[in-house]
Amino acid sequence: MKKIILPFTLLFVLTTISQERKLPVDTVVTSQHSVNINGTPISYTAKVGTQPVWDEEGQPIASLHYTYYTRNNVKDRASRPLLISFNGGPGSGSVWMHLAYTGPRTLKIDDEGYPIQPYGVKENPFSVLDVTDIVYVNPANTGYSRTIPEKLEKEDRKKFFGINADIKYLAEWLNTFVTRNNRWSSPKYLIGESYGGPRVMGLSLALQNEQWMYLNGVILVSPADYTIIRNGGPVSDAIKLPYYTAAAWHHKALPAELQNKDLLEVLPESEEYTVNTLIPAMAKGGFIDDAERDAVAEKMAYYSGLPKKDILDQNLAVPTPYFWKNLLKEKGGYNIGRLDSRYLGIDKQLEGLRPDYSAELTSWLHSFTPAINYYLQEELNFKTDIKYNMFGPVHPWDNDDETTREDLRQAMAQNPYLNVLVQSGYYDGATTYFNAKYLMWQVDPSGRMKDRFDFKGYRSGHMMYLRREDLQNANDDIRDFIKNTLANGKSAKY
Repeated sequence: MKKIILPFTLLFVLTTISQERKLPVDTVVTSQHSVNINGTPISYTAKVGTQPVWDEEGQPIASLHYTYYTRNNVKDRASRPLLISFNGGPGSGSVWMHLAYTGPRTLKIDDEGYPIQPYGVKENPFSVLDVTDIVYVNPANTGYSRTIPEKLEKEDRKKFFGINADIKYLAEWLNTFVTRNNRWSSPKYLIGESYGGPRVMGLSLALQNEQWMYLNGVILVSPADYTIIRNGGPVSDAIKLPYYTAAAWHHKALPAELQNKDLLEVLPESEEYTVNTLIPAMAKGGFIDDAERDAVAEKMAYYSGLPKKDILDQNLAVPTPYFWKNLLKEKGGYNIGRLDSRYLGIDKQLEGLRPDYSAELTSWLHSFTPAINYYLQEELNFKTDIKYNMFGPVHPWDNDDETTREDLRQAMAQNPYLNVLVQSGYYDGATTYFNAKYLMWQVDPSGRMKDRFDFKGYRSGHMMYLRREDLQNANDDIRDFIKNTLANGKSAKY
């Protein structure tokens, strides 16, 4: 065979092309696995791939990375549910619920959710893969997903990085995914965590009205309610109190009268006070009577563990960062976590208005980052030099014209099959459990659909599933929700 010697310049070009740090726009890697779920062996197929987002001319403008699990040996795939999973941020990859909640593999962590070395993954004995197939979707610039080109001009960024743009292109992408994988006949469920809550609320209507794809359920995991968070005001300030009660109870910072009760005995008291006394009092603003202001501060101190003076000094509206920084100021001097207030951190100094860092997030990144990189490349054989974006470059994010609460209400009104499950951790200080309840109460002002909502709370934080007991309970709640919301031959009518 004649040996061909390439010129250096051509060799350099070929080498550069072969080493280009990009993923194929449209590809998939398939592998076979098994897992024991609740004592039953389950064999399943994993597909890790990328699928394009198309523009109006049919050209790819982004490539979204996904992982899709299907149980093997299913006789009737058409009747088997499909769970479509999103995380939040905005800008977060679909790693958290994938590798710690519903998927067939979970992190190697201790029973309370703290990292353990060596990092890695293990079987998830509580995964819902026994009752539903699952696809984990990474929106643009998260995980391995990327826009095309990666660096977009300002106008092109508007196609992806905003609440309505996000919903629009993801709905279109899901249409293609469902078509390619022959899942149009399947009962479909959306699950979204944190910002993923508004995302899937908006998708419930976008899928229905723009893609003609009807759902059986929407699952909101620690949902963000931006209607209340961004607007602020007396209600927003007041409904933080039940979370303060929960976190203070966990750290034994409440008065003995409350501390000696179980958490689920204490929280209804704090909730009742918040709704019936605190909200009306705070609505009076600076015109509240001095005696009433003093009495309210006294009770807030009772239910929060903070000094009465601190509450009065802040006009009854105590910001959550102040609470995280100061709850334990005189009780060890630790700050507490934002997303999970069971976690403790150490600041440079005791005085301050907010913690130096988020104690829980640094702990979680210990476990998740090495695990997802190992898992996708070593167990699912998806090889790439692309960086997995735990948090991707998606900002600035356009929050204008946010209507996701109303979107969900309208989708439910139009679709009698559609039900909602809300899951929250009592120690979540970012998207608090009582804010999630309030969101649920406000979706349908008529109250005529309230029997189609269900709320479940857990003794953990934003990612309630990191605590083993709640991992089991929360998956069981999803499992029951799916089983109870299948049509089973019932017509979609009122």
